[in-house]
Amino acid sequence: MAAVIKKFFIASMFMWMLPVVILYGFNHNMLPGSDSLSPHSLTLLSGFLAVISVNIVIAFYICMAMKEPSDKHEPDPAFLAEAKASINQSAAGEANQALKKQE
Repeated sequence: MAAVIKKFFIASMFMWMLPVVILYGFNHNMLPGSDSLSPHSLTLLSGFLAVISVNIVIAFYICMAMKEPSDKHEPDPAFLAEAKASINQSAAGEANQALKKQE
């Protein structure tokens, strides 16, 4: 479980950091060729690249999640038992409410 959380945390960090770095780099003329662009073009290009960078990070995260084996993660038996009991209790409660409405 810790590996999954670690992957999520790293992907989340990149989703926040990459757009900020791209926008900072363009706005402070740190990227080659960005000083020759008009302010309008600079804004559009930097925004477009920032959005694309987030989508690339999301795509990589999805690919990493798809590569994980599905049989690796087994639910906790105690949790499953509690969930089934909760569903049965909820269904019984709904049945009682339906009977009260009919009366």
